[in-house]
Amino acid sequence: MYYAIISEDIDNSLPLRQTARPAHIERLQTLKKEGRLLIAGPHPAIDTSDPGDAGFSGSLVVAEFDSLAAAQNWADSDPYMDAGVYSKVTVKPFKMVLP
Repeated sequence: MYYAIISEDIDNSLPLRQTARPAHIERLQTLKKEGRLLIAGPHPAIDTSDPGDAGFSGSLVVAEFDSLAAAQNWADSDPYMDAGVYSKVTVKPFKMVLP
């Protein structure tokens, strides 16, 4: 089943994101190679795809896991969590309807 991992950043998270990004992306690449990643990306803090110094306000990952507990465990182990980027992470089941 798919699960949505919806993360909210702390204020001024960009320097922390930049430090932890390689390890964060590596984990997403693993999900992709396993065919489990549906979509992943950050939410720009301002209305542009390249927010520059404004940074990001959070992230969204939708991926396949065996259970809600497995998805939560994966989210809790994210390098962005270890780096203090996220202030809040919500994990919930996701049912893809379209496309």
